Amino acid sequence: MPNIAIVYHSGYGHTAVLAVSVRDGALRVPGTTVDLIQVEDIEAHWQTLKKADAIIFGAPTYMASASAPFKAFMDATSPLWSRQEWKDKLAAGFTNSGSQNGDKLNTLVEMMLFSMQHSMIWIGLGLLPGNNSSKGSIDDLNRLGSYAGAMSQSNNDQGPDLTPPESDHKTAAYLGERVAKMASRMKD
Repeated sequence: MPNIAIVYHSGYGHTAVLAVSVRDGALRVPGTTVDLIQVEDIEAHWQTLKKADAIIFGAPTYMASASAPFKAFMDATSPLWSRQEWKDKLAAGFTNSGSQNGDKLNTLVEMMLFSMQHSMIWIGLGLLPGNNSSKGSIDDLNRLGSYAGAMSQSNNDQGPDLTPPESDHKTAAYLGERVAKMASRMKD
């Protein structure tokens, strides 16, 4: 029975709705429990993270990196790092920005390196890119072509009730399910 924590920051609500999609995907794996944790509430949840088998990180991409509140969370983990409290936990990540590219890969690499410093095991998306041929569509999973984690795009002039598109939600759910399956295998 894997226990997964999703730690995220959401400036305008788009990353928060993706966190819910990641959670819903993870819950497809029988016996999985999931805790959604906003970085603003992290002080009440350090023990939850300590007990988790996997931690999935989520942040919007602002100015080519994770948002400042998410980076503050990362910095706050220094005491845990020095004791290697998250060693061998699974890790994964997701991000969102207003543009198709928005340098989202840099945010995922930032999360991956953060996880590596904590001696965690990074889980990539595990999907081939979608929407990359004449037969492709924006409705394809992994339409933005990421390998490191789930990427999504939200129009700047629309709220989280309209964007990101459904394919990005399905991609986020796929990531959550993949991590839960891997966590389940590791517990066997």
